[in-house]
Amino acid sequence: MSPDRLVGLPLARGGVDRAALRRLDDAWLDAAWADPASRVVLVHDGRVLARTDNGRVELHLLPPADVPTGGERLLLGVRDDGIAVFAWHTREALAGDGDGVKPMTLRELGLHVDDLAAGLAVHAIGLANWHAAHTHCSRCGTPTEVSAAGHLRRCPRDGSEHFPRTDPAVIMLVTDPAGDRALLGRHVDWPPTSYSTLAGFVEPGESLERAVAREVFEESAVQVDLDSVTYLGSQPWPFPSSLMLGFFAQSNDIDAARPDGQEMADVIVVTRDELARRVTDGQIATPPSFSISRRLIERWFGAELSSVRAWT
Repeated sequence: MSPDRLVGLPLARGGVDRAALRRLDDAWLDAAWADPASRVVLVHDGRVLARTDNGRVELHLLPPADVPTGGERLLLGVRDDGIAVFAWHTREALAGDGDGVKPMTLRELGLHVDDLAAGLAVHAIGLANWHAAHTHCSRCGTPTEVSAAGHLRRCPRDGSEHFPRTDPAVIMLVTDPAGDRALLGRHVDWPPTSYSTLAGFVEPGESLERAVAREVFEESAVQVDLDSVTYLGSQPWPFPSSLMLGFFAQSNDIDAARPDGQEMADVIVVTRDELARRVTDGQIATPPSFSISRRLIERWFGAELSSVRAWT
């Protein structure tokens, strides 16, 4: 299966050179920070400052001289026009200005901004989340210092280096061998109508294919055919630090599906017609349209979201 349906997935987009070779160039970083043409994304607690103007949403980018005091400077990259873009991880909560500027989450931004803004927001929030959770050395407990333009923390006591972590997670749509019926689940913390694909984290020493099979079995008691596991695409998911890897898989015993009762409150097996009817009747609410789970469902369903009006 080709990944064509994942092209344009909001949180998988980008539009900036991450300029990794500049992260250790302190002279260049200081010069870019002093340049009034450079731009800064303010980020705090999973939110970035954004502006809404006549229904259009965009990042609210500031010159470095206008950022608040107290925070961490993180290099996001260099735009095609040569302008450097930073994130400023503030210590204080973001506040709006009453003129359309307010803090927004990725869920609020994802569908409304262009590739450049989406990539900057995901990068900024992902880095900031990691910095907020890893302020001390895991070896000796000493407070660490930001280095490499925000892409590393260094312990001043033992010299150890700590890099941002990304946790791989598999997310999969399981069907019968004919592809006529699909398995969906409802997490125990979700509303009664919310159903999605199954998902879970990859364990140490585990392949992606076996992670798919293990998670599906643990959550639904369904045995996946390992040879049927097919990769579709990926999407960063910085809540707080995941990379979602999307797969399709098949099972000969999909009718044995039952919820584990710990993570899954319910699992269902539906045909395309059944899914469309239940969505239309309000019995099922599908995942957000910016999510990879929604795209997996759409790929199997055979239609884009816009052609199934009842889906929300």
